[in-house]
Amino acid sequence: MGRVEGKVALISGVARGQGRSHALRLAEEGADIIGFDVCANNDVVAYPLATEDDLEETGRLIEKFGRKSYLRKADVRDIDAVKSVIEGGVTEFGRLDIVLANAGIMPTIGDECLLDSAYYQSIDVMLNGVYNTVYPAIPHIKAGDRGGAVVITSSTAGLKGTGDGTSGVLGYVAAKHGVVGLMRAWANAHAADRIRVNTVHPAGVNTPMILNQAFTDYVESHPEILDNVKNPLPTIDGLIDANDVSNLVLHLVSDEGRFTTGATMTVDAGFTNKI
Repeated sequence: MGRVEGKVALISGVARGQGRSHALRLAEEGADIIGFDVCANNDVVAYPLATEDDLEETGRLIEKFGRKSYLRKADVRDIDAVKSVIEGGVTEFGRLDIVLANAGIMPTIGDECLLDSAYYQSIDVMLNGVYNTVYPAIPHIKAGDRGGAVVITSSTAGLKGTGDGTSGVLGYVAAKHGVVGLMRAWANAHAADRIRVNTVHPAGVNTPMILNQAFTDYVESHPEILDNVKNPLPTIDGLIDANDVSNLVLHLVSDEGRFTTGATMTVDAGFTNKI
C-alpha cells in the first residue's frame, strides 16, 4: 500500500519540472492527481515555458502508475480559472487531501530581468498564485474531515537575501519570502482541522527552469553566478534532482509528516547554512 494511497492531490505547474516530478512520485505512492499549468510563454521569462504537449505527457506518465489524473490548462494568476480546475477535479474524484502550490517562473536572467514587469509578474505568479491555489482549495480539504497537507514551493531565495538587485531577482526573492508568511498564517489558522502547511526550499534543481539555452548563455557571460549558488555538498553540475524535492514533499504530505506544520524545510545541499 502506497504512502498516499487513495488520496487526491492538487498540483500547480504540473506540466513539467518539479510539478511533474511531484505528480509522478505521489501517483507512484497511490494518489490521483488534479493539476494545471499555464502552457504559454511569459514576456519576462527568457526561456520557453511548458506546453500543452508537456501537460498531456504528464497525464500519460501518471496513468503508467495505474492512477487517474484531471489536468487542465489554467493560469495561476487567474483565481477563477484555478477555482474551475479545483471544482472540476473534486467533482471527478470526490475528495481533496493534498495541495502542492508549485507553479513558478524565473525572470532573473537576460534583458527581461531588468523590466519593472519582471518584478510584478514574479509577485503575481509566485505569491498571488499561491494564494489563488491554496485559498480556494482548503474548503475542499476541510469538507472531507480527514485532515490534509499543503506544501508551498519556495526557494533558498525565500530564506536568504540573494541576488543582484535587478527587478526580476527582487520579485523572485520577495515572492519566495512572502509565501513563508502565508504558510505560517495558514498553518496556525487550520491546525484545528488537522491541515498541515509547510514550505520547501530547494537549491537549484535540474529542471527546464535552469537547463535551457538562455540560462546557459547568461552564466557564460556572468560566471560569478556559479560561485554565488555553489552548494557545500557535492551535487551533479551544482544541481539537485527534482526527485530529491519530491521525496521531501512526499514525506510532508504522508502520515510520516503528520506532526510537521509551520516549517521551512530545506533540500539545498547545505546552501542556506553556508557563510
